[in-house]
Amino acid sequence: MFTEYVKIDTQNRARINCFIVKHWFSTEMIIRGTIIDMTKVDGIVVLENDNIVGLLTYAIRDKVCEIISLDSLIEGKGIGTTLINKVIFIAKEADCKKVIVVTTNDNVKAIGFYQKRGFDMAHLYRNAMDISRKIKPSIPLIGDGGIPLKHEIEFEMSIT
Repeated sequence: MFTEYVKIDTQNRARINCFIVKHWFSTEMIIRGTIIDMTKVDGIVVLENDNIVGLLTYAIRDKVCEIISLDSLIEGKGIGTTLINKVIFIAKEADCKKVIVVTTNDNVKAIGFYQKRGFDMAHLYRNAMDISRKIKPSIPLIGDGGIPLKHEIEFEMSIT
């Protein structure tokens, strides 16, 4: 199997946008009450035999690299970890001071994943999903594992 990690560019953007819609149901993501246009974020796509098997999107502003989304379609192969390591390298090259990521309280797998890779819980945005639902009413009330979808949790990793 041939695995390739490439940056999102004009050549693959349409394909990436289709992937985002398939896995996130929209190209708009709401984080901390702000709409993120996923068609404009930077990212790294993972191709295996020309099939998309992973994607990490990010935005850099004010010396902070924020992971917007992370998808790995094949668990246990290190795709997610490799993407994290690649975005940390990109953040260091851009002279960022930290990498942050926000997930929801129901995403138990992500909460564990980020902590195992050196991210610390930095902020709890209580009832943030109520604000997000006002912007995007399609966000469900119940999340993974039947957990009420209520809060956003921000993790950070200092890279200085």
